[in-house]
Amino acid sequence: MDLKTRTRVTGATGKMARHGHASLVTETGGTLDVVTGVSDPGFNPLDLLYASLAACLVLSVKGAVNRLQFADRFVDVSAHVNGEKAHEGPSRVETIHAKLTVNGDFSELERQEIAKLAKELCTVSNTLALTPAIHVSVESA
Repeated sequence: MDLKTRTRVTGATGKMARHGHASLVTETGGTLDVVTGVSDPGFNPLDLLYASLAACLVLSVKGAVNRLQFADRFVDVSAHVNGEKAHEGPSRVETIHAKLTVNGDFSELERQEIAKLAKELCTVSNTLALTPAIHVSVESA
C-alpha cells in the first residue's frame, strides 16, 4: 500500500528551571506543562507517549474508514492506551496496550480491518514498533 507522506514542522523543546515543573513548546507554538508527582493531575512523560499513540490511532482510524470506503457508516472512535513498565532495567515501557472502540454499522471483521489499517497508517505505532535510533547531544547555553 502506498502511503501519502504529508509534511508538517514537528518537534518540541522541553525546559525546566531549578524549581518548578518542566514545560514543552512545539515547533508550531503549542504549549504543555509536564508533571512529575505521582498524584499531580496533568501529563507526565509516559502519559505523553500514550497520548501520542492514542491521538495517532484515532486519526488513522478516520483515514482507514475513508480508504476502506466505510466513511458513510462511521460514527466515532476512541483509543485507550496504557502500558506496563519493565521490571528490570533499563527504565522503559515493556508492553503497550491500545484498545480501539470504533462505533458505526460495522461487522466484527470490518472493525478488525479498520484497526489493522489504522495501525499501519499510524506513524507513532510504526515508530514504536521499529525502535528508532535516538541521538542525544549536549551543549552549553
